[in-house]
Amino acid sequence: MTPAWRNRSIGLVFAAAIYALDRSIKALVDGPLGLRSEGAHLDLLPFFDLTRTHNFGVSLGMFTATSPEMRWGLVAVTGLIALVVFVWLLRERLLPDILGLGMILGGALGNIQDRVRMGFVLDYADFHIGTFRPFLVFNVADAAITIGVLIILARALFMREKPPAPQGETQPAQGQPMADQTLENSTNE
Repeated sequence: MTPAWRNRSIGLVFAAAIYALDRSIKALVDGPLGLRSEGAHLDLLPFFDLTRTHNFGVSLGMFTATSPEMRWGLVAVTGLIALVVFVWLLRERLLPDILGLGMILGGALGNIQDRVRMGFVLDYADFHIGTFRPFLVFNVADAAITIGVLIILARALFMREKPPAPQGETQPAQGQPMADQTLENSTNE
């Protein structure tokens, strides 16, 4: 197996782990924790509670599905996005990019399953500082998608590959400092 395919395999396993974690926590919220109706609430910590909400839209409640056609339209659009992310993951070579895409894929699949099964996405994580809530109520899938997108954006903006050296300048071998390479080149000539 090539290093690129090893990285892709790790990314797919990571996506499956995100999906499984999301499904497990949603099953706890919907089952043993007893948060079966919208608005049900469980105090856990001074800054974190579980509060069941039903998200009929996408990010930040935008594009709310008010009809079965809109619901299935959201399923189709998010399914298409998940397919694009899957293909993108299979084309990437670098593990950090692949892990970011794996987070997006795993989270997207978790939320798509909710929308297909229930018609909404089950959200429950409620961070707050007193009465101030810096985030809307969210779930593991939402967090994974957000973090994955931030990883991809940060790598695209700040981790660009360096342009090749101009003709006549030597690049150091991977892991070898420039001074060592120069000394090696002069002894080989």
